[in-house]
Amino acid sequence: MSAPTTAREAISLVAGDDFTELPFSEGPLTDDGPLGWPGYSAAHARASARTGETESVVCGTGVVGGVRVVLISFEFGFLGGSLGERTGARAAAAHALARARRLPVVVLPATGGSRMHEGMRALLQLQFLAGESALTRAAGLPQLAVLRDPTTGGGWATLGAGSDVVLALPGAQVAFAGSRVRPPGADPAAYTAEAQLAHGHIDAIVTPSALRDTLGRWLSLLTRPAEGPVPPPRALGDPGAPPSASGREAVARARHPGRPRADAYLDAGFTVREEISGDRCGGVDPGMRCGFGRLPDGRTVAYAAQCGTATTPAGFRTAARLIRLADRLGIPVLTLIDTPGAANDPAAERSGAGPAIADLFAAVASARVPLTSLLIGEGGSGGALALAAPGNLWATPDSYFSVIAPEAASSILKRPPEEAAATADHLRLRPRDLLALGVVRGVVSS
Repeated sequence: MSAPTTAREAISLVAGDDFTELPFSEGPLTDDGPLGWPGYSAAHARASARTGETESVVCGTGVVGGVRVVLISFEFGFLGGSLGERTGARAAAAHALARARRLPVVVLPATGGSRMHEGMRALLQLQFLAGESALTRAAGLPQLAVLRDPTTGGGWATLGAGSDVVLALPGAQVAFAGSRVRPPGADPAAYTAEAQLAHGHIDAIVTPSALRDTLGRWLSLLTRPAEGPVPPPRALGDPGAPPSASGREAVARARHPGRPRADAYLDAGFTVREEISGDRCGGVDPGMRCGFGRLPDGRTVAYAAQCGTATTPAGFRTAARLIRLADRLGIPVLTLIDTPGAANDPAAERSGAGPAIADLFAAVASARVPLTSLLIGEGGSGGALALAAPGNLWATPDSYFSVIAPEAASSILKRPPEEAAATADHLRLRPRDLLALGVVRGVVSS
């Protein structure tokens, strides 16, 4: 299936024939627009005759994956899909309809940015549309974008990048700077959907043939929240293994390469899941899996899962983004804790390890939806605690939680390396120690 080129082809790709267009009756443009730009009215009329559209955006309602949505699709053939006052008014009307009917918003951008023929009146549409998006966000409604080729300028910096979940078609040009205004000699690969994915600015690239199903899964997940706190998952480790006799054994067991990791818990707990990617600040941490999953009863839970590696600032920021999105949509959260600690190399410090951890603590502390946390492996210091639900933390038998790793504790206390095992005992980091100390609510069974 080829990529859509027109606004209506994009709508058909995701919603089939189930689309009801919003009526607009602005009439022909006169007086060459707000600036009196010479020839603008004639160019507008020619664009209408060529495309069959009366503006650069088509808006209405449709059904995607069984979920009724508001669709906002841009027509690049109409003056480059540019944003003018009428474009803004149509998109605003679509958002107002979404709020009135409690419907998700799906944007299908293909735009070169603000319309120069309308000058600052066109540029102001970016503020206008950002305000509409903020109202829809405050109403607790999800916003998704599917970036087409090209998505540049203000269209990318508002309706595109401002969406909760951002998908893109392969090879799409996605950038704030369009091809005619980039620095001389700029690498064109930096301005692609693939580059935006690699640097944490979009969530996934989806082929046209898979788009309807993928978008449908996202919509069904984001509109069917589970109620109440999520029960902690059962332990997946060896059910016959005895409790760790010492702190050293608990650490060794948690670090064992054969211990079940986050993927095993996610596969066991969810029938369907989709993931967000990236911190929207230039970073991606593959060791932090964040997304939304469907429980066997059909309801949705958000999850943030550490995968056993040192968590980078990008990972903490992605988890904070996930928790805030889930909180706004009323979806309970499950976190899986498994990290030796926060990354502390020079790159992590330059990327803001401290502020990123602080922001995740704040997201967890301020969440209104119920959070459940399960310690499934290593619990290393603040980098692990930042993901823990206050008062609703559980542990598996093959885990440990410590103020700091025993080896680092020995170093800080100026003890020789061979005393790390004894230090592990002193730290009381075993699951049953954590229960006795009131750190966890319980140790889950298999």
